[in-house]
Amino acid sequence: MNDKFVYAPGPTSVRENVRLERAKATTNPDVDEEFVEFYKNTCDKIGKIIKTENPVYILSGEGILGLEAACASLTEPGDRVLVLDNGIYGRGFKDFVEMYGGEGVLFSDEYNKAIDINKLNEFLDKDHNFKYATIVHCDTPTGVLNDLSKICPLLNEYGILTVVDSVSAMAGEDIRVDKWKIDIALGGSQKAFSAPAGLTMVSVSEKAKSAMNNRKTPITGFYCNLTIWENYYKDKWFPYTMPISDIMGLSKAADNILEEGIENVLRRHERCANAVRKAIREYGLELFLSDGYSNTVTAVRIPENIGALKLKEHMLKSYNTLIITSLKPYYNEILRIGHMGENAREDKLVYALSIIDKGLKDLGFETDKNLVSLYNQYLTE
Repeated sequence: MNDKFVYAPGPTSVRENVRLERAKATTNPDVDEEFVEFYKNTCDKIGKIIKTENPVYILSGEGILGLEAACASLTEPGDRVLVLDNGIYGRGFKDFVEMYGGEGVLFSDEYNKAIDINKLNEFLDKDHNFKYATIVHCDTPTGVLNDLSKICPLLNEYGILTVVDSVSAMAGEDIRVDKWKIDIALGGSQKAFSAPAGLTMVSVSEKAKSAMNNRKTPITGFYCNLTIWENYYKDKWFPYTMPISDIMGLSKAADNILEEGIENVLRRHERCANAVRKAIREYGLELFLSDGYSNTVTAVRIPENIGALKLKEHMLKSYNTLIITSLKPYYNEILRIGHMGENAREDKLVYALSIIDKGLKDLGFETDKNLVSLYNQYLTE
């Protein structure tokens, strides 16, 4: 199970120093106050990466936990919530809103491009009676990137709180939580941070905290209640036993990003993504998106006569390489190249592209081009 080459838009490759950090002996996180300081320091590192002075918390659960926790903590029965829908995960927020008694109102746009800020402005001009809005930064199934620098300040002008799923973008795309007026920003350890899966990172603004603390009805449940974290540092007490080894790994992964420099990390992602997109086009394939390209995921249309599922299975069977397709309804149309975190490295991309090249040609794709040569050519431009 461990010998195959896996290249996916999360979980990503984990650097050796992160793996070794998780192997170290640990203290008892329930009673050792030194761990409270370590946890707070790790949260502060995340805050530097996402450019916020707001409190940051690390929750024990994969990124979906954060999405549900934000909706659980903000939503009261009857609340109208604006769900920005230009992707599968974007629309999926509606389920969490309605699970907690809210009314999810969709603002839907085309799935092959970024949200049109002008259309959104026109929509809000007619209807802006919403407690909060949900936005996906990068919708992983297609790799579409939404411009938070325009969307969140616009929503803020109308007094609408913003909940941003940046799980597949955070640390691979620029995110400026404070400057862009993001009230709740959500990330996941297993994507561009390149730490093992299992942790959610969340930042909470004063306005979001006030909305949670001034509810008319209590928050349903405990594990998804973000207010339980508010006084952990003052009280030196966690709501539940923290997964200390996982947090140690995430802390080391954050160190890797900060030591490289977040701006350098972002440039690396952009450079890799641009070279991949140009190479794919010249090779003779189409990109799924018409605009709004993320620097963490590229969605490639696979010709119908081959099919993405058949290509995926062939690469796995013939080359012991797992490169994945998308979710329904695109699971047989799109192959996803997840150049995020440690996967946004030349050696890994070259290998992945070489297997895609071989797999396509094995299955009858006709071209005199070589995908790796094209990638290398555009990488050096």
